[in-house]
Amino acid sequence: MNVLLLDDEPLELEQLEYLLLSEFPSWKFFKASDASQAHSINLNHEIDLAFLDINLPGKSGLEFGEELRQSNNDVEIIMVTACQDFSYAQQSIRIGVVDYLTKPVIESELIKILSKYKEHQFSQNYSSLIQCTLKAIQEKFAEKISLSDIASEVHANPTYLSRKFHEEVGLSFSAYLIQYRIHMAKRSLITNLNWTIADVAENSGFSSQNYFSTLFRKIEGLSPTEFRENEKSKSQ
Repeated sequence: MNVLLLDDEPLELEQLEYLLLSEFPSWKFFKASDASQAHSINLNHEIDLAFLDINLPGKSGLEFGEELRQSNNDVEIIMVTACQDFSYAQQSIRIGVVDYLTKPVIESELIKILSKYKEHQFSQNYSSLIQCTLKAIQEKFAEKISLSDIASEVHANPTYLSRKFHEEVGLSFSAYLIQYRIHMAKRSLITNLNWTIADVAENSGFSSQNYFSTLFRKIEGLSPTEFRENEKSKSQ
């Protein structure tokens, strides 16, 4: 599932991605801060679902949504806005918007709107074995898990599962698990400001704060603390 996120507020964009990623780890996200960037993404990727902020610099999210609909009649569009305006609702209906989200986005409301995708989130791209494996990773990433543990849960031989996982996902099991844990750690750094770095590491499935911080810097190019401070500064 290719998902477009369009919002001119960096923190809103990041938070929406983290909320979605926690529920739909196999989705591929493309982020844009204005309609021009979103247009370029749409030219190069077939977008299945789009979250469009209404109030943007230059072309509005509604205007872009109309263009998106003209180029891709199958795309599903969800508008995201802090404004309650009947004229927006009228325009949204006209371009076939499937739902509305108000800012700040509440996780329970977002998941309720996307509940119809939950059952089918992996079906378009992966075999049933890998679907079950990804679901198990999503549910147990914060625990101490291994390939053998997940293989046992999905009733597969570990060697066979390892090979199939790499073939279909394009990453090894361990690389994907690390990637997912880092994504969830980034979300925690932003949404749980009262957590220490050790808390974030533990709740993201890492064995130690030192290992987590070293790995985070290697992947993201900055420490967890620096990442948190950068994201906080964007919202001020």
